[in-house]
Amino acid sequence: MHNPRVDIDTDLVRRLVDAQFPEWRHLPVRPVASGGWDNRTFHLGDEMTARLPSAAPYSLQVEKEHRWLPRLAPLLPLPIPAPLAMGEPAEGYPWHWSVYRWIEGETAKTARIPDLRTFAVTLAEFIAALKRIDPTGGPVPGQHNFYRGGPLTVYDGEARQAIAALDGQVDTQAATKVWEAALAATWHGSPVWFHGDVASGNLLVEDGRLSAVIDFGTSGVGDPSCDLAIAWTFFEGESREAFRAAIAVDDATWARGRGWTLWKALITVAGHDANQAEVGRQRRVIDEVLADHERWA
Repeated sequence: MHNPRVDIDTDLVRRLVDAQFPEWRHLPVRPVASGGWDNRTFHLGDEMTARLPSAAPYSLQVEKEHRWLPRLAPLLPLPIPAPLAMGEPAEGYPWHWSVYRWIEGETAKTARIPDLRTFAVTLAEFIAALKRIDPTGGPVPGQHNFYRGGPLTVYDGEARQAIAALDGQVDTQAATKVWEAALAATWHGSPVWFHGDVASGNLLVEDGRLSAVIDFGTSGVGDPSCDLAIAWTFFEGESREAFRAAIAVDDATWARGRGWTLWKALITVAGHDANQAEVGRQRRVIDEVLADHERWA
């Protein structure tokens, strides 16, 4: 999926803020250390961030977040992003953009988490709380979130092409078996809220504990199985078992979660944009997913 990106730098953000929010003109603008790819994020003073979509598909998420995050936040057990203002297209920048309150914390890495099992349970409890929120009127799967929460069949062709391209590099027979099992595990439930991108980069840690969940750009209401990918991309062994026990989903939902995880890992490895470190990481994810299916199927 290739989306042309626009150049976003400190000077552009400075001009946008000065023109549209003169009350913040005195605040310094500087890039956030891990500024993201789908969106570019900049510190605005010490207590806010400016967040700008980097390509057209991500711009669809701005108004959604401004509408829904304030409604979700009071019902969740951990902090999530708090939108403060929405900027307008200007200065050659073509989309709406956001100012958020800054959330303290470091991105989740296993070295920063002394008790990964407890971390897994805390995350599962957050996802469960999100699922309990009334989904009425919430955003259904679509272009705004790349159809997360919808049926895996949307990506059937893409997944099978990746499997074929990786023949001789991964166990394509096993991968096909896992993918087809995920497709067969059809979802029949009522729509619920999901985050859509529960990944280590969107989880913040303070004092070794999960402290906040960020980046709700792919959130929506539908099938929550896409939120299970963290089980294979971050957890393993005891922590994965703790996550699965705490999340308390049925076998079919777990199978679809394997499918979402496998699809993303396959297209990353088969693609040409990822660096070798990321390719290696996604190969390990594929191995974990295939082994998990072999164990539980």
